[in-house]
Amino acid sequence: MATARVRGIYTTALTKLLLEQDFTIVQASTTTKQRFSLLDNEASPDLDIYDRRDRQGVHALGNAESISNFISLLQCRLEDVIIRKWAVTVNGIHKGLVSAKDSATHTALVNIGPAVGVITQGEISNIEKEQVVVQVERYRLGSKVPTLTTDIKIPGKHAVLIPQRLVKISRNIQDSNTRLRLHQLGEELAPPNWGILWRTSAAGQSPESLRNEIVTLTKIAEEVMEKAEHVEAPAVLWEGATFVDVEFPAPSKRELDDVRKSVAPTIDGHHYYKACGGRVSTALEMAERLLEKGGFHADIDEVFRQTVEQEYPDNGSWIKIEHVKLDGKVLHLGPALIEVFDPSESFIRFHRVFRREGVYDGLETRKEPDDYAVTEAKLGEWHFKTQYFSKDGKLKGTYINLNTPIELYPYGIRYVDLEVDVCVWPDGRIETLDEEKLNEALRRGIVTHKIIEIAKEKLQKIIHDVSAH
Repeated sequence: MATARVRGIYTTALTKLLLEQDFTIVQASTTTKQRFSLLDNEASPDLDIYDRRDRQGVHALGNAESISNFISLLQCRLEDVIIRKWAVTVNGIHKGLVSAKDSATHTALVNIGPAVGVITQGEISNIEKEQVVVQVERYRLGSKVPTLTTDIKIPGKHAVLIPQRLVKISRNIQDSNTRLRLHQLGEELAPPNWGILWRTSAAGQSPESLRNEIVTLTKIAEEVMEKAEHVEAPAVLWEGATFVDVEFPAPSKRELDDVRKSVAPTIDGHHYYKACGGRVSTALEMAERLLEKGGFHADIDEVFRQTVEQEYPDNGSWIKIEHVKLDGKVLHLGPALIEVFDPSESFIRFHRVFRREGVYDGLETRKEPDDYAVTEAKLGEWHFKTQYFSKDGKLKGTYINLNTPIELYPYGIRYVDLEVDVCVWPDGRIETLDEEKLNEALRRGIVTHKIIEIAKEKLQKIIHDVSAH
């Protein structure tokens, strides 16, 4: 049975979903143990889930099977979830081909097959070598160019074989007797040319269990080094942990709200408000504490919304626009000035002024200094319309962007671009762009079939409405 550790603002909802899929939750917080009546279990997780820095989703790291089951679970329950799998595995060991060297930065690029990584030249004993055994470091998880090292480690559940001939013990193990016991055991078990790092979970394991794991890790190390002698680069020598970046657009957050409600008192929009952070998140925590104490939901909800209302932009506010690409890259379009914001209709109109020359993508029309754009959108809608004008007010073209439902945050608006766009020229000509990019995202497992269906439905309606006008 696979084990999972969950941390962050999505913990309660994801824990419930994982338990329904027969995952065993380990290293749970006190609150999580109380909510789900869990027993203490400090085992190492097969799947580690934690918040992204922007709180718009989670990162997950684990063995291939656990990650695969987690992805299937999310795509089954969340129609718009976006999942980006890293091309390489964390701690994956490769025989790489040195493809370029940069004397200015003292780094080298190494082709490892699924990606090209970067390594400091000081790590390569003979910089003229064309082939080198490297390992993908955890540093800069998810980056397009992974960081590599020649200091090979062989990680296990309770121990890690390390390239230094010494014994290390996790700082989380504080009991002096336990540390002494593990140090003595490490001295006894360390294979030639390797040292041992005991992980936190080693404290609760029997000597026999730890001995068996060191034997297994030693065998893996021998097989990796032997394979490196016989294969040509680039080649995978050992697969590490799979890493995925998970994005929860607006509908996913709402679905996770519903899951959480079955476990704990929850304000509508819980995960969205938690993603806002700051005073909005703090006010939410206070409101839900009152709910837990038996407060009347409608009254608390009304006071909460009145409290956080002032944190959001209004007419005349300058906002940022977070235009998120399917590959995870965030483009900041702005600043933009809100001309009209009608919360009752969820309608927002804002404009931007351009200072540099260029070309409007899709329209293939020249962009000139002091051109401006007027965007109209409805919060929660799967598209928005932007009209581009010259500085004297002449329409240059219209761009209708398909995206995940637009969310308003204290700093501005955010959505994930679904790549498909409709261009409308002043003469009435209409063209649909980049449908193949969204289909490619489906083939790569980034988006669900449901998103494809929604996008096609929205696209047909947009074309019908534009044609009618």
